[in-house]
Parts: sequence; structure tokens; C-alpha cells
Amino acid sequence: MNQNDILLDIRQIEVAYGGIRAVRGLDLQVGKGELVSLIGANGAGKSTTLRAICGLVPIAGGDILYDGQRITGTPSYMLVRRGLVMVPEGRGIFGQLTISENLAMGGYSRKDSAQIRRDMDHVFELFPRLAERRAQSAGTLSGGEQQMLAMGRAMISRPRLLLLDEPSMGLAPLMVEKIFEVVRTIAAEGVTILLIEQNARLALETSQRGYVMESGEIILQGPSSRLLDDPKVRAAYLGEEEAA
Repeated sequence: MNQNDILLDIRQIEVAYGGIRAVRGLDLQVGKGELVSLIGANGAGKSTTLRAICGLVPIAGGDILYDGQRITGTPSYMLVRRGLVMVPEGRGIFGQLTISENLAMGGYSRKDSAQIRRDMDHVFELFPRLAERRAQSAGTLSGGEQQMLAMGRAMISRPRLLLLDEPSMGLAPLMVEKIFEVVRTIAAEGVTILLIEQNARLALETSQRGYVMESGEIILQGPSSRLLDDPKVRAAYLGEEEAA
């Protein structure tokens, strides 16, 4: 991949918790306009990796570059202003606020109020269910609706790079289908996406490239179609037996 085409470039990062290395010498790249998935079992270090990218946990070594510039140690709020936005596992919505108020929080660092309103209308087009309930308290929404809201709030921030941490977790199959339909739509609109997802098949079927993480390290990477056919991936993550 040409260096000018890389939006996110992670180089040999290390993250440690109390002496335990959760992420070990990780290299990962996401090209501009790509949808890349990062899969692995619980505890592999996937969410820690996203939190490190966003500056929510410090790295003990290595470097993180965003659009060619070093962002290691940059505060999260500054990264949001530069278009690096995360939808966290657990959604992180404000339960006491209405849907509209939650969405408006996504534009806290923007000054273009007219464009924010247009972006909010676009979110309501993506998620008609939110439009119907815009004056409703977010805490009364179902898990799937809260995931829609968290993604919608992120879109109001005008992301260039959107980090999605387990968007399907705890959702019914029909809601998962809807969420991933929107993920594909957002990607088609030109937003670069790094997707962490326990549903490995769905993640690889949605993305162009994928990385497989195990015990804090990348053990496999390549085009998603190739990973879907890899016997080790099929055995470990797709519930299929590896050929003898």
C-alpha cells in the first residue's frame, strides 16, 4: 500500500496493564476509504488496541500515525476534532438525554450549526427508528436502538476514520442485520472504518481486509475473502472443523 494512501498506521505498539502485556508489537494499517476488520477471541486485545488508538490508554512502546502524522499521546478530544471517532463497546449513550440531544453531543466541537442539522437529518434517514423517537429519552431505547444512536452520534462528528467496537454485541439477528447494512452504507459514503467484531464471519464478509488477533498479537492478515477460506480461521472463529 502506498504510504500516501494510508490513513491509520500502527507500528509495533505495546500496551501493558499492571505488568501484563495486553498488546505486543502490533502492526496494523488502514487505507483511506477501506473497511478493515480486526477479529479474535475475548481477551485477545482488540478493544485495548482501539482504546490505544484513541488515546484512552497509554502505549508502552511503538507509534501511531494518523494521516501521516504522529498522534501517540494526543488527547481523545483533539483526535475527534481531526476526524478520528470511536463508537465504544457498550455504546456510551447519555440515558437522561433525548435522542436529539445525544446526537447534538456529537457536534460539540463543530461551529457549523446549519450543516449539523443537515447531518442530523442524514442520520435520521439512516435510522428511521430514531427519527420516530427523537424526543424520547435514550435510556428507554432497546439495545439495538442505542447502538443506532451511538453510531448516529459518531456520524455527527464527521469522522474520517470510524472505529467500531463490537457493534453487534447483545443484539437480535434482525437488528444486527440492520446495523451492518448501515455500516456498509457509511463505508460506501467514503468513511474509513476499522471494525472490531466477535462475529468473525459477518466481519470478514463486510470488510475488504482483515487482521486476526490472538494473545495481543496479529497472527494472520490479508484480504477478507482469503481469511474466510483459511482453515485455521474457519476452525477457530467460524465454528468449522479444520481439515486433518
